[in-house]
Amino acid sequence: MPASTTNPNKWIRAYQDSPPVNVNKMATDLGLKIWQFSDMSEGMSGKLYRDSTSPKGWSIGVNANTSSTRKRFTIAHEIAHFLLHKDFLGEGVLDDTFYRSEHLSGAQETEANKFAADILMPYHLLQTTGRNVENLDELAKKFGVSTQAMSIRLGIPLP
Repeated sequence: MPASTTNPNKWIRAYQDSPPVNVNKMATDLGLKIWQFSDMSEGMSGKLYRDSTSPKGWSIGVNANTSSTRKRFTIAHEIAHFLLHKDFLGEGVLDDTFYRSEHLSGAQETEANKFAADILMPYHLLQTTGRNVENLDELAKKFGVSTQAMSIRLGIPLP
């Protein structure tokens, strides 16, 4: 892991020059492999798990049957767990579609969700990019996230 991940916000900022943020490169630079699993149950979004074939001994698995926006959020969410909660993970964590896990507290899951939103939709990019965008759907597409995720991030209720 790069030494600067001792301050994860500073390290992540280097990936946030323009939307969409490249979470795959971020994971790879952390030494995490990303796998897509087509046999993951419909109720599961992804997992962070120990993997001896990965440079840092951890990999991210995403449900291959979900949308690209869901996969991107899942990768960001699992990066958050890796950076924030690695000492609590044991052999890993499996997150359902609501990003809940039996091994982590609700507070830790909320923290990972917020951190994932910070990764994918940083406020500095929303401020600059949002000025040139007509609507919420277009802004979400530009950032590679769902309209619902963008709505939550901006505090705008969906109709």
